[in-house]
Amino acid sequence: MQIIQKYFPALTQEQAAQFEALGPLYTDWNAKINLISRKDIEHLYEHHILHSLAIAKFLHFKPGTQIMDVGTGGGFPGIPLAILFPDCDFLLLDSIGKKLKAASDIAQQIGLKNVRFCHDRVENEKGKFDFVVSRAVMPLSDLARLCRKNIATAQHNALPNGIICLKGGELQSETMPFKNKVSQTNLSDYFEEEFFETKKVVYLPLL
Repeated sequence: MQIIQKYFPALTQEQAAQFEALGPLYTDWNAKINLISRKDIEHLYEHHILHSLAIAKFLHFKPGTQIMDVGTGGGFPGIPLAILFPDCDFLLLDSIGKKLKAASDIAQQIGLKNVRFCHDRVENEKGKFDFVVSRAVMPLSDLARLCRKNIATAQHNALPNGIICLKGGELQSETMPFKNKVSQTNLSDYFEEEFFETKKVVYLPLL
C-alpha cells in the first residue's frame, strides 16, 4: 500500500481504505481461481495496482469521462482507475465469466459505485466511450479494429478520445501500422521501480 501512496499522495481517506482492502480481497479470490499468477500475488500492489494507475499518470480523466476496460480479467486496470477517478464511469468487460465474477465481488466489497461489468466479447459491445483501456489483452491493430465503433465523437479531455493500453517489451512491429499517430511513454518516466523499466503506456487517438 505504501507504494501507491508514494506516487499518489493526495488520496482521500475513502480511496486509501479501498486500495488497502484490495490486498486481502485479491489474495482470498486468488486462492479460489487464478486471477494473478500464484507467485505474483505478493507483488499485487506494484505489478498490478500501480501498473494499472500508470494510465492516470499519462492522462488525468475529467469528471464524467466514460471508459471501457477491455479484457479486464480480475479487474485491471479498471478497478484501480475507478477508485482513483470516482467521478468517471467504467465498464469492465471480459469473456471469462469466473474472473469477472471475482472482479465484480471485489468492486462491490470495497463500495465502488462507478463500475459496471459485462460478460461478453468486445465485438458485441455497442456502447460509446471516451477511452478504451486495456492491459496487453491483444495486439493494438486488433484492439483498434474492434473498438473503433465504441469511441464517442465528443471530446472532453486534454487528449482526443481513443485507446490507452499498457504493454511491455518491443512494440515497433505492433505500432508500425499507425506510424506517427501512436505514442509510447516509458513507465520508468513515472515510477522508479525496476519492474517498470520495460513497460510502456501506448496511446492511439481514434477520433
